Amino acid sequence: MPATDTCVRNARLSDAADISRITAGYAGQGIMLKRPVENIIEDIRNFFVAEYQGRVIGCCAIAFYTVRLAEIRSLAVLDEFRGKGIGRLLVEKAEAVLTEEGVKEVFVLTLNPGFFSRMGYKEIEKEYFPQKIWRDCTNCPKLMACDEIAMVRKL
Repeated sequence: MPATDTCVRNARLSDAADISRITAGYAGQGIMLKRPVENIIEDIRNFFVAEYQGRVIGCCAIAFYTVRLAEIRSLAVLDEFRGKGIGRLLVEKAEAVLTEEGVKEVFVLTLNPGFFSRMGYKEIEKEYFPQKIWRDCTNCPKLMACDEIAMVRKL
């Protein structure tokens, strides 16, 4: 299954359950926070999905912090489709939308720095993003023992 056969598009309300299911697999492994369907529905306009043969196989979301700074988050691809370029397609779609919006800098918190490094992201201290820490990190069970790596890329 080549990535060229995969469509990346804006998520629809009807995709919320699939997004929740895909991200739940990662949450169960402690890789990301659990995103209940209700939460995804609230943010559906900020999600993108990868679709292959009518099936949602991956997702990611964007979160705006300032007019110049945004985050790519909730990047998840079903296990059977990992390593096939789907994550790259999702990140590229998110970056294109952020660029269109005039965002100049995008960051991620990740346990897979190699993936983002290959896409041009550079490691940076988490403290560079106080908005993220106050908005999301204070509710995370890993707050005092965060193992995620902060990475940033200029757009």
